[in-house]
Formats: sequence, structure tokens, C-alpha cells
Amino acid sequence: MSVAAGAFGAHALKAILDPPMLAVYETAARYQMYHALGLFVVAWLWRETRNSLAIKAGWLFCAGILLFSGSLYIVALAGIKWMGALTPLGGASFIAGWICIAWTAWRAGRDQ
Repeated sequence: MSVAAGAFGAHALKAILDPPMLAVYETAARYQMYHALGLFVVAWLWRETRNSLAIKAGWLFCAGILLFSGSLYIVALAGIKWMGALTPLGGASFIAGWICIAWTAWRAGRDQ
């Protein structure tokens, strides 16, 4: 979905959105892509460790995508500026997810 969103932004929205809002939209698509790839890391880590913290990381990434990228898409496309207040919550979810991944990987390395 992030590839489609990015292509839509690059081709269809360039003529519609002003440059600052296009940058907001592009940030949403970029972070959605990063964390979609992060979900592959989660799946691999879960397969290797069976640590429930890896699953929590996956849910945190999903929440982050909805809150961070979703709020930025709404700000850029609908102009509902107050939705930007949700963006930091999504960012915090992303950070918490990466902390869960790092902790799980660190613990797996120590247990071997």
C-alpha cells in the first residue's frame, strides 16, 4: 500500500497539493514503507525467538502506521490540521516497537 501511496503522491498529487503538504504526504508514505519492512523483521525475529515481545513490536508498528502515517495522510489530503496531534503518538509507537525488537534481539544473542 505504501508503494501505491507513494506513486499516487508522486504522480497524481504533485499538481494538486502545495509543496509543504506534498512533503507531509511523502513523509507518511515513507514511514509507512519503513515500518512495513519492519514487520518483516518482526516476523523473522518471532520465527527465530518465539519471544512475545516481537509480536508486541508488530502491533506497535501497525498502530504507528495508522496513527503516524494515517494522521499525516489526513492532514495532507483533507486539510484537517488537528489530526496532526495524533502523529507523535504514532511516532512513539514506532519507537516503542523498535525498542521491543532491539530488546528481543539482544536477549536472543545472550541466550545462545
